[in-house]
Amino acid sequence: MKVRARSSAIISTFCLVASLALTTASADEPAAPRQAAKIALTTLATAQNPIAGTAGPKGTVWIAERAGTVRVLGRHGLGEPVLDISAETTTDGERGLLGIAFDKKFAHFYISFTNLEGTSTVDEFAVRNGRIQPSTRRTVLTQTQPYSNHNGGDIKFGPDGYLYIAFGDGGAGGDPHGNGQKLDTLLGKIVRIDPRGAVPYAIPRDNPFVGDPNAKGEIWAYGLRNPWRFSFDKGTGDLLIGDVGQSDWEEIDRASASSKGGENYGWSQMEGTHPFRGGTEPANHVPPIHEYDRTGLGCSVTGGYVYRGNAIPGLRGQYLFSDYCDGTIRALRTKNGEVTEVSDLGVNGGEVVSFVQGGNGELYVLAIGGRVSRIDPAR
Repeated sequence: MKVRARSSAIISTFCLVASLALTTASADEPAAPRQAAKIALTTLATAQNPIAGTAGPKGTVWIAERAGTVRVLGRHGLGEPVLDISAETTTDGERGLLGIAFDKKFAHFYISFTNLEGTSTVDEFAVRNGRIQPSTRRTVLTQTQPYSNHNGGDIKFGPDGYLYIAFGDGGAGGDPHGNGQKLDTLLGKIVRIDPRGAVPYAIPRDNPFVGDPNAKGEIWAYGLRNPWRFSFDKGTGDLLIGDVGQSDWEEIDRASASSKGGENYGWSQMEGTHPFRGGTEPANHVPPIHEYDRTGLGCSVTGGYVYRGNAIPGLRGQYLFSDYCDGTIRALRTKNGEVTEVSDLGVNGGEVVSFVQGGNGELYVLAIGGRVSRIDPAR
């Protein structure tokens, strides 16, 4: 009996030591990186320089073409134009029809474009039974542009029901007028307005610079060079901005859903987390959550969306973006507002100029050469 008891004790002790050794080894070894979700791009249509898009009434997706037309994506591709302002805009420089959006009830449709003089313009149309009513058109907001580039032009309705508008710093190179850090201009900013609150619009009373005599009340965030594409996370309400860099760094900026606005993203004192041409980092600088340099093929970040669809469960909650020159679709996994993982999703969208989020949360990719694709699970 004693021999058995002792043998049992020895065996038990050996098992415990082995178990602890394995546990310690596991703790010391770095966790294996998660495998990136496998996706494919399914070509749905070919457009004439597709530039932007938005979810439309009854589950539709509306696509804007840079020269000034808007078409609806259906089962058989793109339909005939439902709007044509091609006689009112140009495509020289970075101009053209640059953004489209519906309000939350699909009662009004908004377009963002540069007019024949190059002035950034946001116009509104009433919508009835899913159709634009041309006779109701009115201009909501205009912003003169000193140069033909860095117009921004993206527009989105936020979770709060207000219209957000992106403006670049005015163009040329290096922000020669210092607009990024100036608060007396809308250039280099994200603007927040209520287009139905007054004529032509109302400024929300809780905008961060309301009441400041030295600042434009419309400003929500500043210090941006060319915030070409931005979006709101449908799951959290966070704001994510793809801001195109000058010559060295591309960046993704963020503001949490609880933000009261007023973020300074640093341009043109900073390019990403780096001082720009001897600049001094502002005390209130909000650094990007992600940046990448131009030592590879990238040259111009194209901001996207946090994936909230159902077709690719492994991608849910990750922020997708690309680059106009590189074309690779990438994903950021975040936790508490910080990036924990960057993934190459293994597909190339060409000259990716925009992403579109359908009403069901699925994402589409627009290449300026004409390809309109949907992000699907790989087969």
